[in-house]
Amino acid sequence: MGGAAAVGTLVRADGDIPVDTSRDPAREAAQRELTKPMYHENDPNPLQQAVNDFWDWVDDLFGAASTAAPGGTVGLVVIILVVIALVGALWWRLGTPQRIPASASPLFDDSPRSAAEHRAAAEAHAAAGHWSAAVQERMRAIVRALEERALLDLRPGRTADEAAAEGGRSLPAHSADLRAAAREFDDVTYGGRTADQHAYHRLRSLDRELERAKPHLVDTSSGAAE
Repeated sequence: MGGAAAVGTLVRADGDIPVDTSRDPAREAAQRELTKPMYHENDPNPLQQAVNDFWDWVDDLFGAASTAAPGGTVGLVVIILVVIALVGALWWRLGTPQRIPASASPLFDDSPRSAAEHRAAAEAHAAAGHWSAAVQERMRAIVRALEERALLDLRPGRTADEAAAEGGRSLPAHSADLRAAAREFDDVTYGGRTADQHAYHRLRSLDRELERAKPHLVDTSSGAAE
């Protein structure tokens, strides 16, 4: 009786025996059905979907990090705050990073001044606490003083590094200090660094030492050093 009922359910109204549909055509039919616009009226637009995907990725990232960090979420927050504090400290100490040009600009501008005038300007900047400007003017005073003593030739367009290298040949005992002063000048002028009081005092001391330094001169006829 049960078998006859089962056979009866397989008989269609027209008396034909239905053919079983395989899974692949059924799945394709379902996919075609789901592509109809009526099923996607409330879907987010592509931009909203991208934003949602991004925040899902961030949530997954922080979730994975919190499980790996000591203390879970609290430990992760502490680590982030420490990193932010370190970055802020480096930014405050080094200043805003700036790209140093491939070729440095000339040391002096188009209005030449004497070494004494550069020294006076440097002292005025130092008195006001403008240490970067004071370092720049003191370096100019050093180079101008070497030119006034004929230890450097008067050459427009000379850079601080060139002046330090040339001055070091006449005053070899101070060549390292001259190169360090030139680097200080370059860092302040082109590297975006901020000078401090100690940097200025180093250049001022060097300037005073160079005033008393005896140049190393070579007699070109005999090759003997004086």
